[in-house]
Amino acid sequence: MLKIRTWLGLLLLTVLAVGCSGQASTKKSDSNNNGPIKLTTKSAGLNLPKGFTAVKVADSLGSTRHIAIAKNGDIYIGLRHSKNGGGIVALRDTNNDGKADIIKYFGKHAGTGIGLHNGYLYHSTTHAVYRYKMPDNGWIPQGSPQVVVKGFHRPRQEHAPKAFTFDNDGNIYVNVGAPSNSCQKKDRQKGSPGQNPCPLLKDYAGIWRYDASKLNQTKNGSQNRYSTGSRNVVGMAWNNQNNALYIMQHGRDQLYQNWPQYYNAKQGAELPAEEMFKDQKGDNFGWPYTYYDQHKNKIMLAPEYGGNGKKTVADSKWKGEFTPPVAAYPGHWAPDGLIFYTADQFPARYKNGAFIAFHGSWNRAPKPQEGYDIVFQPFKNGKAQMGKYYKFATGFAGMKKPQPGSAKHRPCGLAIGPHGSLYVTDDSGGTVWKITYTGNS
Repeated sequence: MLKIRTWLGLLLLTVLAVGCSGQASTKKSDSNNNGPIKLTTKSAGLNLPKGFTAVKVADSLGSTRHIAIAKNGDIYIGLRHSKNGGGIVALRDTNNDGKADIIKYFGKHAGTGIGLHNGYLYHSTTHAVYRYKMPDNGWIPQGSPQVVVKGFHRPRQEHAPKAFTFDNDGNIYVNVGAPSNSCQKKDRQKGSPGQNPCPLLKDYAGIWRYDASKLNQTKNGSQNRYSTGSRNVVGMAWNNQNNALYIMQHGRDQLYQNWPQYYNAKQGAELPAEEMFKDQKGDNFGWPYTYYDQHKNKIMLAPEYGGNGKKTVADSKWKGEFTPPVAAYPGHWAPDGLIFYTADQFPARYKNGAFIAFHGSWNRAPKPQEGYDIVFQPFKNGKAQMGKYYKFATGFAGMKKPQPGSAKHRPCGLAIGPHGSLYVTDDSGGTVWKITYTGNS
């Protein structure tokens, strides 16, 4: 009898220990840590993984683009178009319920890029980067902004926003998108060959690096050039884990429409991939001469430069010249936001991985338009896991078959709050969400 009691006692202690251990572990990890992320929770109109909840911080703010959050939780968002006399909107939550109680518009200029750095609020338009000195109370900057970099061309065409990010050595990296689809002699015209060499590469299609603390710098073609061959980059972020810049490239359009002899409608909808690059000084990512085929996992030769849907860059004079992507995603999803998750609130699987805001496609016909989601890209030992991305938050578009003009929301900017929550903006409905992990998975 004594042996039986002893055995029962040990069994009870084991069960209690496992139970306690399970409760403690679920708080900072999820039950499917290495597998696909399943979206089972509906919160604030979004579909999220189990254990996550969302709240709308504010709504109808205007064309909200990129977002920056101060250490005290104050939020600053760049606007594509000015509203209420300002190109920036500031939000403050005074009672810690996750919702903005005070909303203020300020700033002379509208634009996408925004960031807080060394006591200044930086903001970019299509032609310059400015900064405002932050006041001691950390709220609304006063006075006119200082010019950090000026002289960017002001194309009326596509890809004009000047997204930017900072490294840990006092530098600011600025995207200069190409005002072209594929550098054709007649842009976006059926069968028009590419200009060779592409003259746009001198002033566009790359990343420029400047001293973030120096004023009145001027954009130039070569002195501050960091990398080249990126058609347009809106999502960009510094990865502290491996001390490197990462960028998201918007892939080119109209493979099928302009080159139907080489591509069918399905291929035109799915190709080329949207790409994530690890961007190091001197890199060349291949635009306009190439594109990336995520099905073949190869850098392909663009049809404007002798490609036919089958020729790879290895079959051309550019063999070995271009840096391949570290991760690739379906075509035309339009990546507009990128951030690395370095906080501790979310489960362990998210640590040092990347969140990407996909703005949504406009040109996947005859297939349904896609994107309009937040995707999580796992990293392992500082390296992106190619092909292992997962949808983290969906439901932004508010419909099963979204169109750019009718989608309720189109994700754009991403930021991590002081307590580790993920913030998302959209430039269609002007909404800001705060996504928090509750630990109840």
